[in-house]
Amino acid sequence: MQRVDIAVLDDYADAALQLADWSALQAQGRVDVDTDHVDDVDQLVERLQPYGAVVLMRERTPFPAAVIDRLDRLRLIVTTGRRNPVIDLAAAARRGIVVSHTDASSSSTVELTWALILAHSRHLVDEVAALRSGGWQSTIGRDVAGATLGVLGLGRIGSRVAEVGRAFGMDVIAWSRTLTPERAASSGAAAVTFSELLSRSDVLTVHVPLNDGTRALLGAEELAAMKPDALLVNTSRGPIVDGAALRDALAAGRPGGAAVDVFDVEPPAADDPLVGIPRVLATPHLGYVTRGGMALFYRGAVEDVEAFLAGAPVRVLAAPDGPGSRP
Repeated sequence: MQRVDIAVLDDYADAALQLADWSALQAQGRVDVDTDHVDDVDQLVERLQPYGAVVLMRERTPFPAAVIDRLDRLRLIVTTGRRNPVIDLAAAARRGIVVSHTDASSSSTVELTWALILAHSRHLVDEVAALRSGGWQSTIGRDVAGATLGVLGLGRIGSRVAEVGRAFGMDVIAWSRTLTPERAASSGAAAVTFSELLSRSDVLTVHVPLNDGTRALLGAEELAAMKPDALLVNTSRGPIVDGAALRDALAAGRPGGAAVDVFDVEPPAADDPLVGIPRVLATPHLGYVTRGGMALFYRGAVEDVEAFLAGAPVRVLAAPDGPGSRP
């Protein structure tokens, strides 16, 4: 096996070395784990200059050409998860740098979606705080049984969220640009138009990927079309919902509340107004942060590096119109 020094970025919980066996790679080179986050491009490039391989945690650190082109020793980028839109794959291909991905668990995001729906519906954060302060039963919760669950994007995660909704006794409707009635029915949902999804949902949960077609998909007009007491849930990506429009809409009373695990900028600024709105339940992008999910990420990263060093890279992400496998 060749020697390579490896940098593992943005491991906030210091989990990489605990949840995967890096010993074979450590015998060949350094494995350095960074538990902080670097925004400045020059500082990031300076930090990464010694390394031949970099392991990214999802989209926490962007990897544009401005970074890739300045890392002379870099030969391999590993991203956790099946895709990473903040890596310039064309720049990596031009430099002859291999980009590999790992597998990912969908169950952790499904579970957090439902944790947010139920916690917001029953005012759990407020009630726990009140009880700890000596209070007792200060709110009235919302029933999910009999309510309408709207699923925006019925893919790998959205379909499982829909199935749980059916188990709770909800009427489930769904929309995406490519959704067929047959595909919706296989997950226990009814396919509807986008406008129907907005107007009929008591709980609207977002599960489409972020791309040019979904950025700001939910803006001021779409939010205004929702029910006044509807709950908007976003565990996908922050920019799918126009953040400024959401703040204004909540102030205007439509929708009635939001539960968000994702933001336009992560971590958000300390004074981000969305975090402080009383009718918003905000969590720090916990959808994929479980022991099982992180172990899958980091064990896959070790496999990717070992395969690359053995001369047979696996799970290679292709540049647009380039060779390689797609997730």
